[in-house]
Amino acid sequence: MSTVSSRSPYTDKVSEYSEDGRDNTADEKGSIRESPSSIDVSQPPPRWWESKSYEEQPVDGKYGWIVVTAGCFMLMFSMGCVNSYGSYQTYYHAHQFPEEDMSTLAWIGTLQFAVMNAVGIPAGILCERLDSRLVTFLGGIIMGVSLIIASFCDSAVWKLILTQGIAFSLGASLVFIPATSIPSQWFVKYRPLAIGIVVAGSGIGGLWLTPATDSMIKNLGTGWSLRITGIIIIAVNSVSSIFMRNRLKVQSRDKVVDFGLLRDIRFMFIFAGSICATTGYFTPFFDMPTYAAKVVHMEENLASNLVTIINAASTAGRVLTGQIAVILGNINALVLCMCIAALSLLVLWLPFETPGTVIACTIIYGFFCGGFISLLPVIIANLWGVNRIATIIGLLYIANFIGTLCGAPSSSAILDNIGHGTNFRPTIAFSGCFMAAAFLMFCCLRIAASRDFKKRI
Repeated sequence: MSTVSSRSPYTDKVSEYSEDGRDNTADEKGSIRESPSSIDVSQPPPRWWESKSYEEQPVDGKYGWIVVTAGCFMLMFSMGCVNSYGSYQTYYHAHQFPEEDMSTLAWIGTLQFAVMNAVGIPAGILCERLDSRLVTFLGGIIMGVSLIIASFCDSAVWKLILTQGIAFSLGASLVFIPATSIPSQWFVKYRPLAIGIVVAGSGIGGLWLTPATDSMIKNLGTGWSLRITGIIIIAVNSVSSIFMRNRLKVQSRDKVVDFGLLRDIRFMFIFAGSICATTGYFTPFFDMPTYAAKVVHMEENLASNLVTIINAASTAGRVLTGQIAVILGNINALVLCMCIAALSLLVLWLPFETPGTVIACTIIYGFFCGGFISLLPVIIANLWGVNRIATIIGLLYIANFIGTLCGAPSSSAILDNIGHGTNFRPTIAFSGCFMAAAFLMFCCLRIAASRDFKKRI
């Protein structure tokens, strides 16, 4: 039997191909053994829901941008629905539940974001143990079905809390965690830009989904608005989930969650910084329009459009801060973003009561606070690798859950009890001080990562 020798680009061993087409490889003792590849030829191809490894696919390649596009669409509808809940809350209070307090109705939107972060650990575990395409597909189905069921729950607020609030957020978590973690597997050089584009989807969703929801509610009512949104989510997410492939296959392990990260000082600084940042993060989004109308006496249309402006600036910031990170380094860029975001609140918003400073603060804060959202997944991937990124991000989002529950209710209580509904300065100081505390925590992270301050890290 004659053979033809060739050298594999992935090994130093010499392969010999026999006339019958089989690949026989010489081992270290010189004996001929049958290659595993010849044995696997008869195996059926893996089914679409089974976990696959694409480790030989190039990083920073074309398919990675397909994953980024899919993730952007997923966040556009998951986080976009969270951002547009204010449209439902206004209608619920005015028409369906006029006897309910606004704070009670606000729990629906609060739970949408809080529970989504609270179940981040289980969502991360599922991403490691199952094919991410299956996880994101199930998440989209849960989100869509929960909104469709909520459309028939117009008789009691507690039913909306269970469906539009909790059930929706459970599905959103199964979408949010993979969409923000998997793109890191496909990129190295362009990782900050890729993650920035993905998380910009939430801002884009808020920009167009809010006016679209307003229009549907005014013309069709909340029932049909919820049904249409649910159907669109199922359709768009089902298509997007097809492309949400894992590049790396994570090996199974005994520990479901590795809490050893809690002994890593770098992770603890990130965890503490995230709690501080999310505690003060939402105050400008929630209170800026009311402040502009009551204190600065801006026109009603311009005051209400401040939400659109801050969302647009945040969307741009999530993409462009990735480019800043390429130049300065990811942690350095995060420290810079948090510093400017805190200064915009404490220097522009707190002492001045003019339309110009309000608009300037809206744009500057919106742009640089977006860096906090987009850069953290990149920093986690760089510090601990991409193999466990889904679980690590899920653990980190527990910090976001704590900050969300502490921030929004505390900010409202300060405005009502200390500011008596008209003095916003205690609330502004509350938000600005927590953003400044986050800046200090991330400064400590920078020192813990490297004490060479000239290093791009």
